[in-house]
Amino acid sequence: MFDRLFEPMQIGSLQLKNRIIMTAMGTRFCKDRYVTDRLIAYHVARAKGGVALNTVEVSSVEASSAPSMFLSLDDDKYIEGHKKLVQAIHDAGGKACVQLWQGSIAVGMDPKARIFVVQDTPFTPTFTMPGITVDEIHMVEKAYGAAARRAVEAGYDCLEFHCAHNYLPHSFLSGGLNHRTDEYGGDLAHRAKFPLECIKEIRKNMPADMPLFMRIDAQDDFLPGGNTIEDQIAFAKTAKEAGVNVLNVSRGNVVTPAMMYEVPPLDLARGFNVDNAARIRRETGMITMAVGRINTPDLAEKVLEDDKADLVAMSRFVLCDPDAPNKAKEGRADEIKRCIGCDQGCLDGFADLAGFPEGITCMRNPMVGHETDWALKKAEKNKKVLIIGGGVGGMEAALVLKQRGMTPVLYEASDHLGGQFITAGKAPHKEEMEAAARDMAKRVERANIETHLNQKVDETFDFAPYDDVIIAAGASPITLGLPVPNAHEVLNGKKEVSGKVVVIGGGLVGLEAAEYIASRGNKVTVIEMQEKTGNGLGAARAACMNIRLQQLGIEQRTSTKFVRLTDKGLIVEHDGRQEEIVCDNVVVAIGAKANDTSAIVDTCKAENKPVQIIGDAVRARRALNAIHEGFATARTL
Repeated sequence: MFDRLFEPMQIGSLQLKNRIIMTAMGTRFCKDRYVTDRLIAYHVARAKGGVALNTVEVSSVEASSAPSMFLSLDDDKYIEGHKKLVQAIHDAGGKACVQLWQGSIAVGMDPKARIFVVQDTPFTPTFTMPGITVDEIHMVEKAYGAAARRAVEAGYDCLEFHCAHNYLPHSFLSGGLNHRTDEYGGDLAHRAKFPLECIKEIRKNMPADMPLFMRIDAQDDFLPGGNTIEDQIAFAKTAKEAGVNVLNVSRGNVVTPAMMYEVPPLDLARGFNVDNAARIRRETGMITMAVGRINTPDLAEKVLEDDKADLVAMSRFVLCDPDAPNKAKEGRADEIKRCIGCDQGCLDGFADLAGFPEGITCMRNPMVGHETDWALKKAEKNKKVLIIGGGVGGMEAALVLKQRGMTPVLYEASDHLGGQFITAGKAPHKEEMEAAARDMAKRVERANIETHLNQKVDETFDFAPYDDVIIAAGASPITLGLPVPNAHEVLNGKKEVSGKVVVIGGGLVGLEAAEYIASRGNKVTVIEMQEKTGNGLGAARAACMNIRLQQLGIEQRTSTKFVRLTDKGLIVEHDGRQEEIVCDNVVVAIGAKANDTSAIVDTCKAENKPVQIIGDAVRARRALNAIHEGFATARTL
């Protein structure tokens, strides 16, 4: 099983035990540009789990433009930390690569970091950032070479040159970004001059048999005048001559909606970029890595069997489950906790949209970044714990308690486990969410956790047999008391709407309900009180959804307040003026409210029974919050 995926490969001096590559992912686990024990533990877990090559996240090559939240190789003082990281990965059975990086506008996350841009660039109506000078270009090129020398001294097995995502090298390469009129601008040959000079400087500071990887975009999406795949193929051929051995074929940039391709959400098809990698591989003759939502060993095996790539990037595959490669190799693929592309912990966590300022995480794996300090310990006492609610938070708590040697008992008021995660999976392009909820339910079953369905717990319940109580009773949709369906009823198929439909509420659920309804041939208008729709959506998911909403012709009316229903539709208010929207159906999607469990809490307190509330039962939030709180509660009980 998975013979191609676990076939070894030799690339110069680099011996890979399989074809699974963990590409670079920004973590924010470093401190003041130094390697930390936390970052080491994070990488060691994946190396032990069977990854062939750990690519350490972007490391700055030039001192003045090195943001503090990323690693750096701009000075010899950082070498020792990198040595420690590399040795730890080696000791865990893996190989180590580091990504050499100059981030251009991306370094602006640190206000102290200097921003180099390809040409004079207006940032505000009154401020234009001057373009990088030729002298500064040569300085940065030398910095790449010096950083490569330090990486070699640190013991890395290979290096990677980042030439994508409108970082500085890609900003020069792209016809959609580079409008210089000197020797570094113009046609492709001149635009490629800077990245090729960087490659030559790197190559001069590496052993001849050490592989040099390069991350490139397959094409420039949403960038007028940007590079085509033919341009990228032509550049790759010259990069090969300059010393690049392996192509890591990505997509995306941070100045257009194409950013959705960098950390692709579940809205995009699994393996969406594989065919681009296959064409580039075929026409360049280079060793090539396929990238883009390859989240199962079956898909990875097919990519390799179909001869579309030599290596597969499975980064979030091992972010979600560090042991996934070993599980696949050992015939335990059904035990893999699969990444579903929610982006809630990785991309949104990196941007601190998820409330995790200390770094990235994963919705399905709360231990990301806490591989050692949150390691589960056997409980000192086998407590019997009542868990009220079988959503993802309740199930996570039950599974962790069971793993620690306790006895969880799960009560769920409905006829199935999974809660609102099942409903979320009914929205377009979110089938993997429902699958994840059902996977958790199977894990509960396999763990022989006592489960009671169709049984609601209230204050009259007999709490006496239990040592602790965890309330994970979730939330219910806010209906405004109107005699119309709510979004959950529509998504679950309990209520049907057709014709001209108005959705009240333009948050995450409202937009998903609107898309669901419109995709069935209906005309949909969304009204939202706030100045924009999509609150609760991360950047990549928002980019994908906005495109689909436009394609479906969904009208979005912001700063618009619902007033009342009428016989013909509803009255709304905008800019102090009221008007009637004529429609056939109205759907309410203005959020959810935590279910009232105060009577249960009072009863438990009266009986001196420890009780904790988690997830949406506290207040309606993301699934990530519910799972993480379930984990945290069970880990520390």
